[in-house]
Amino acid sequence: MAVVDSVGSQASAPTAPAAPVRPSGPAGSVRGKLPGLAMAAAGVALAWGTHRLVPAVPMLTAAVVLGIAAAHLPGVRARVRGAGKPGLTLAGKRLMRVGIVLLGLKLSLDDVLGLGWATVAMVAAVVAATFFGTLWLGRRLGLRGDQPLLIATGYSICGASAIGAVSEVSGSDEEDVATSVALVTLCGTLAIAVLPLLHHPLGLGDAEFGRWVGASVHDVGQVVATAQTAGPAALGEAVLVKLMRVALLAPLVAAVAVSVRQRRRIPASGATGATGATDVTGKRPALVPLFVLGFLAMVAVRTTGWLPGGALDAAAHAQELLLAAALFGLGSAVHLPSLVRTGGRVAALGLCSWVVVAGASYGGVLLTM
Repeated sequence: MAVVDSVGSQASAPTAPAAPVRPSGPAGSVRGKLPGLAMAAAGVALAWGTHRLVPAVPMLTAAVVLGIAAAHLPGVRARVRGAGKPGLTLAGKRLMRVGIVLLGLKLSLDDVLGLGWATVAMVAAVVAATFFGTLWLGRRLGLRGDQPLLIATGYSICGASAIGAVSEVSGSDEEDVATSVALVTLCGTLAIAVLPLLHHPLGLGDAEFGRWVGASVHDVGQVVATAQTAGPAALGEAVLVKLMRVALLAPLVAAVAVSVRQRRRIPASGATGATGATDVTGKRPALVPLFVLGFLAMVAVRTTGWLPGGALDAAAHAQELLLAAALFGLGSAVHLPSLVRTGGRVAALGLCSWVVVAGASYGGVLLTM
């Protein structure tokens, strides 16, 4: 939009002086993003330190919270919403894509098949029930823009990472993305404290508890923090089931891309005479975005077993750092006064969706025990 406005202003007012605050060319563009990228790096360092001091707080959760705090602290918010915004927006979008690609290295097809077809079917059913139930309720509650779609995605697949992936193909408003990330992160953080209290009252063994956590908690880090309270058996099952949910990210993104194409299709009798599906800007939304293809490629690489353990560990650390930077950037876009205006409806959707995913996954675990 900034480029369009700039071109339009030059055409309509040729005598206007050039804006001095934003140098032209690639070098100027890079310099303009450096302050925000530096803020994101500082946010990652603080999130890492928070996790080291309080291991129960996942690094990615801390990154979102710190981003929200930075956007509202009196001495910092002007820089975050001013000079830092281009770089923070870059972090929230581009770095998120790279992190999602590397997330594929955590998933092997052998691990998924090792769960058994009953568990695979259970996970798919839980994801479908959560996604469509949340989407329907969000629209009935009248939430703005793409919030119902993004919240449904975050609850059903893998939290903020899935929201970032779907927002790329849906062209979602930055505020909708930030609000959805904040809600999903809050509920996932609460799960770390609430679900372990229900372990024994619900009559679940350690392995069954791990599967329940993996099928119902949003972010991978939150799954690990929740399941480790029940020991290594629970943690192993939780991670496998969670990664099965992550595997459904690619088909979900492709389905959203198809839906976007259908919504933006223009008649063949239009002014351009085009017969293909295009949006109002003339672009055809990618059926499978490049970063999703990269995610699938990394899954294939992990399945081959070619990469040594050291390379996988390095990729896992890089993926966490990239996602932490992206989530700090997304958190910095949260505007709490706007969130408060729709807070009641957003909170109601979050609570209902949490009940759906926890209830459906608990029933699924009982059926596959």
